[in-house]
Amino acid sequence: MPTVIWIDEDNRIVQPNWSAFGTDTFVEFTGVESGPQKDLIRRWVATGEPMMATSAAAEAVHDLSADEEQARLFFRIGAHLRRTGDETGAARNFAKAAELAPYDWTVRRAAMPLQGIDPFGEEFMTMYGEWQEAGSPYHGVPSR
Repeated sequence: MPTVIWIDEDNRIVQPNWSAFGTDTFVEFTGVESGPQKDLIRRWVATGEPMMATSAAAEAVHDLSADEEQARLFFRIGAHLRRTGDETGAARNFAKAAELAPYDWTVRRAAMPLQGIDPFGEEFMTMYGEWQEAGSPYHGVPSR
């Protein structure tokens, strides 16, 4: 999923991991229009008023689980192995990452194009259905 993090001029995170869209290209698929999200960003730029209080933002996004952290490490190893030409090693690490964090888009969907899989094809639609059946888990502040 697209993710937006607001960082101010002092390099502080003002708004944590937030699923946002810059256009309405996928509104039919996601049900999320870009306009309200853009309005929140414009308000923040113009007035300095964030989308949510710092305390609420800190409570909204929890740390990754140990499995999620490991999954992201396996993903990074897989990406490195792919860059160095070890497709077998890359596939093994991408699979391990998916096993540890089956609903983590950072791991699952990001690995698709690296493996020659259409990120909007049949395998993606299967993953999307599984994600929805699991309650659409997301590590961050939902856009809805």
